[in-house]
Amino acid sequence: MIPDNLEIKTVSELRLQTSRHMKAFWNNRFTEHTAVYGEEPNQFFKDFLDAQPMAGSMLLPAEGQGRNAIYAAKKGWQVDAFDFSEAAQKTTLDRAKREGVSVHYEVTDIGTFRAHRQYDCIALIFVHQPESLRKSFHQELVQALKPGGWLVAEVYSKSQIHNNTGGPQDLAMLYDVATFRSDFEGFNFLTLEELHTDISEGIFHSGMSDVVRCVARKPM
Repeated sequence: MIPDNLEIKTVSELRLQTSRHMKAFWNNRFTEHTAVYGEEPNQFFKDFLDAQPMAGSMLLPAEGQGRNAIYAAKKGWQVDAFDFSEAAQKTTLDRAKREGVSVHYEVTDIGTFRAHRQYDCIALIFVHQPESLRKSFHQELVQALKPGGWLVAEVYSKSQIHNNTGGPQDLAMLYDVATFRSDFEGFNFLTLEELHTDISEGIFHSGMSDVVRCVARKPM
């Protein structure tokens, strides 16, 4: 029989090894390509921001090379972003400096993220994690969102597993409408839909894709 503490250590070490592997993968990708997902913001995210009469504070997890953060900053939002790729952080901050905007960008892992402040808006743009990590991370996001704050998301749906146009090839890391209703229980969903649409974002998100789109507000 394996001692409990040995089993926990083994699982912990496996998670650390996986995290290191993924960090190296994304650092390599973001180093090889200066605009992996293009330089323009995600269209669904852009449409949401363009419709807002006022800007506030925003959190962008797993922000990559900063296309959404920089657009939000140009619209007057106070942007905090993070990713676990130093290469992505450098690209973002270099571009932000060139374009005359300010983005606070930290290098950190979704698994270790803790909510130390609250935001007016949190946006999840193609943020995909294993189920156990996703649930705990989403609970942190609930805490990080102000009452009445906005949750905006576009992610790949489970139907995307049949396409070859981007996203994880792991069904458990993909979404459906029920995922959002469960993880953000009690939120007021203004938009929550699955749809088949054409995505054109750089070299890795391109072609007809199946996505879930969400706009919701945390209850007061």
